[in-house]
Amino acid sequence: MREYLLTLCVTAAVTYLLTGPVRKFAIAAGAMPEIRARDVHREPTPRLGGIAMFFGLCAGLLVADHLTNLNQVFEKSNEPRALLSGAAVIWLIGVLDDKFEIDALIKLGAQMIAAGVMVMQGLTILWLPIPSVGTVALTQWQGTLLTVALVVITINAVNFVDGLDGLAAGMVCIAAAAFFMYAYRIWYSYGIEAAAPATLFAAILMGMCVGFLPHNMHPARIFMGDSGSMLIGLVLAAGAISITGQVDPDNLFGGSERSTVHGMVPIYIPLLMPLTIIAIPAADLILAIVRRTWRGQSPFAADRGHLHHRLLEVGHSHSRAVLIMYFWSALIAFGALAYSVNSASMWIVLGVVLLSAIGLLLLLLPRFTPRAPRWAESFVPPRYRRRKVLPESAPNPATESESGASGESEEDSPGGSGGVQDEEPEHRTPVVVGVSGVNGATAVGPRSRSAR
Repeated sequence: MREYLLTLCVTAAVTYLLTGPVRKFAIAAGAMPEIRARDVHREPTPRLGGIAMFFGLCAGLLVADHLTNLNQVFEKSNEPRALLSGAAVIWLIGVLDDKFEIDALIKLGAQMIAAGVMVMQGLTILWLPIPSVGTVALTQWQGTLLTVALVVITINAVNFVDGLDGLAAGMVCIAAAAFFMYAYRIWYSYGIEAAAPATLFAAILMGMCVGFLPHNMHPARIFMGDSGSMLIGLVLAAGAISITGQVDPDNLFGGSERSTVHGMVPIYIPLLMPLTIIAIPAADLILAIVRRTWRGQSPFAADRGHLHHRLLEVGHSHSRAVLIMYFWSALIAFGALAYSVNSASMWIVLGVVLLSAIGLLLLLLPRFTPRAPRWAESFVPPRYRRRKVLPESAPNPATESESGASGESEEDSPGGSGGVQDEEPEHRTPVVVGVSGVNGATAVGPRSRSAR
């Protein structure tokens, strides 16, 4: 565990330290596209955050290769090298897209090539655990097609959900944390070394996201761009492929299928767990494809119909919309993780149901405006207090006190307000936020905290 934590910390540190110079490089290179109709941010913000994340990935793999226990992963498996090769391909095409905005079909082809590179080096699905059937061996072509499909779906699911500050990095970090616990339990508790690469991939992925999040939280100083979203999607898919297609579920207990099903880890959990960690992004991807094809548009045509856009339209703030997406991602991922530990416990089911009810309440929060009692108004924010409506004829208390101090009644004063009624209200010119059209979070200078 200590070596995994060290790898995670090194990856996070390298990613965090490199994001600042990468941001300056992106500004100098002009990797700040104009604001599009579907964008939530109001001012240009640099991309290319995936450059720092890629070097964080390289640093994590390099450190792991020199550690005593993790070095065995590189000696006994070719999966880390396969991951690095595929990540280099997808990262390169992402950098080009962040700068020149290449065609969507070209990116799709590059995603398939990156998946093919990993398959050629051994990172592929060999078999599938099917409930009530057992382990089904796949042919080479079946494993290749299924691997490429899973990689492409995961990459685009993460890419589609990258629409708010800190959303994609946070959701993937939550998914990677749940996946790390699951893979580490299989590797450490059951002694299955085939789960070690997936555990390493999850630890490195957490480090990449943790190191990038401080720069990407609202208001974001830099975006990860396609170079980052496609990269973390590829790493997430690589871990799912490794744990699903390389670990034989029958070896978890070494008994019959019946004992495996009734054991602590059901036979379908290795197939279910990778799906739960991308449940929210995958649902957003499916809804987007259905919505666009129903309108006669291309599935790659951008719009403002994603789940995070819907949360903003309902009335949630930017930060609260991100936190709600975090909540649901954690609920699904860690709920599946808890079920894999003890599938017979009703407390887990009741806990998931209770948290789901809380999540629905948070979703509907903007639909009603609760008002605090009179005695509690001083303890709650102003938006929850009852508004005090003053009559139009009510005198101004400040003016009345001034009149009383000078011994002058209100009828004797000009205009009935101590001589200040005739003054016109002062008109102030609103100050435009930003420096020369550049986001305050991206300009060289103090970080802007303006609303986005």
